[in-house]
Amino acid sequence: MTQADTSAAPHLPLFILSFRQRDELAALAARGGWRVVAARRDEAVERRFRASGAELAVVDARGSLAQGLAAVAALAGAGASRPEAILACVSRGDVGALGDFYSAGATHFLVSPIAEAEFLHALRFARRGIADAERAEDRPADMLGWRYDPARRTVQLTPALAAVLELGETQTVRALLRKITRDERGMLARALQRLAGGTVTAFAHDLSPLGRVVQHLQRDARTGRLQSLVEPLGNPPDVGAVLRETMPAVRDEQGARQWIDHALLAGTALQVAVVTLARFDVVNMAYGRAAGDRLLRAAAKRIEEAASAVLGRRAMVARLGGADFAVATREGADDLGRVTLAVGAALGRPFVVGGEMVPMGARIATAASAEGDDATALLRRVGDALDSRRGESGRDQIERLATELRQAMEAGQVDILFQPQVVIATGAIVGAEALARWQHPVLGELGAELLFAAADRAGLALALSEHVQALALRRAAGWPAALGRLRLAINITAGDMAKPDFADILLGRIDASGFPRSRLTIEITESGLIEELGEAARLLAELRRAGCRVAIDDFGTGYSSLAYLKALPLDYLKIDKQLSQDIEGTPRDRIVVRGVIDMARSLGLAVIAEGVETDVQLDLLAKEGCQYFQGFLCAPPVDVAALVALVEGRQ
Repeated sequence: MTQADTSAAPHLPLFILSFRQRDELAALAARGGWRVVAARRDEAVERRFRASGAELAVVDARGSLAQGLAAVAALAGAGASRPEAILACVSRGDVGALGDFYSAGATHFLVSPIAEAEFLHALRFARRGIADAERAEDRPADMLGWRYDPARRTVQLTPALAAVLELGETQTVRALLRKITRDERGMLARALQRLAGGTVTAFAHDLSPLGRVVQHLQRDARTGRLQSLVEPLGNPPDVGAVLRETMPAVRDEQGARQWIDHALLAGTALQVAVVTLARFDVVNMAYGRAAGDRLLRAAAKRIEEAASAVLGRRAMVARLGGADFAVATREGADDLGRVTLAVGAALGRPFVVGGEMVPMGARIATAASAEGDDATALLRRVGDALDSRRGESGRDQIERLATELRQAMEAGQVDILFQPQVVIATGAIVGAEALARWQHPVLGELGAELLFAAADRAGLALALSEHVQALALRRAAGWPAALGRLRLAINITAGDMAKPDFADILLGRIDASGFPRSRLTIEITESGLIEELGEAARLLAELRRAGCRVAIDDFGTGYSSLAYLKALPLDYLKIDKQLSQDIEGTPRDRIVVRGVIDMARSLGLAVIAEGVETDVQLDLLAKEGCQYFQGFLCAPPVDVAALVALVEGRQ
């Protein structure tokens, strides 16, 4: 096969949208003689296609089926500016969706894996129905682009680009460079260096009067000619507005001191409040530092919003360190009083910590500036006032809770709530996980992490685990008929599994409760399996033979090991809530989640995502093949009556 067999006519534009393999497909097409404009994102895909000057579009939907289908529909519905042909590429496992792509407007198809020759031939076949290849130079009149001939050392501009730049169609390199700012010429130089090792690249810059543009560069390896399609992106953003939107509204301690000193030196009287989160040390110890950091960011946002709602920009908000924040204003004491009321109310609402609703509260002290004050003196005075109100440390509170725990279990303060587990495809609630809660008479509702932290300190972890299991089973055995088909998930710990005859004891506890084994899932946290993997496999196999199902919980944290998935008899894999939420983050985050799901499903395991809080997270998890979810997007942990209402509401 010769190169001519697969090449396009010289300089024929081609638009490619590929969510994961943009550069690879662009390079293939460029080697086939196409002038490529390639995109990785589907925003404004119709406009970007129109600006490319192409008649043929490639939509690579591999790994992003829903986005690819939407892009095909958008391109096909773009009226007079729609592509004459759309080549859709799908994964082998998505062949069943080809009918949907046809209905959306695709005209040609490729299924992975895709060889280079196969791809280039597919482009030729798609092009055949559009027009004769001799029309390659007959581009739309508004196409923006240029070509550099090294033999003549001249740049040929398309008529549309020449008109926009107010230049002749034939120019010197120097004349064209003058249209690019000196700072951005370096990006052009680096793009040209990249072309030395390849055939296609791109870079973005400002080009008056078009605003922001992308130059899609291509080098002909045989002749050395350079050519570019210029894609307008619109005017550059208002930098000040972007910074105001993205810079944190809450200052750090140094910024707060500078603000206060500047105001005092100007002779301005100030009112200052210092706010500290109550019980933060306890939460930080029970849930971990990462959860504590997220809690502080959420608290800072609430404080800033509350202060701004009362005083707008007349309030300065800062984090002083630890769980301490400052609010300062040049207004009077009454205004600061209204701010502290708003802040107290904002921090009085529970926070979501570790997937649980945790009440925090706050302590607040205020002071007015006095003659001779600087920032240090003023903050020290209000800090001293706050110190007199501080309670015991987090460690002290854990110790106190530990001493109270046994009595709390006997008094019925340790209770059970149920968090629904939902089928992603249908929205049906099919199960619920039992979660422990301590209804503390003074501190309010305490979550499982804090409860078990106190139990560890008191040496009651095993007793608490058995208490919670028995309580959950008894409560579920009394579920009304509306919950008669739901599965119950209960948690076991490493301490449970280390107990002699654990499987027999647990099965006896299940049977004594009256809850059917066939509807029970045993969830074990993976970090508890490290020491005795072989014994864990034996115990879990015994539970499965008895009719229970087994899930590995919180996968993706701690000592994640593929050995667990290979050795243990499992039915479900539960993705840790942090991974579920990270799927909204970077592409690398999503790849990690995708890898976990693919691995689990390849082993025949059903996948449950924990901690799902947004529709975006749910949509991305669904695209990656996750089957079930639980989290605040459906409901927090609820009592039996609320669970019945949720189940009936979804029927």
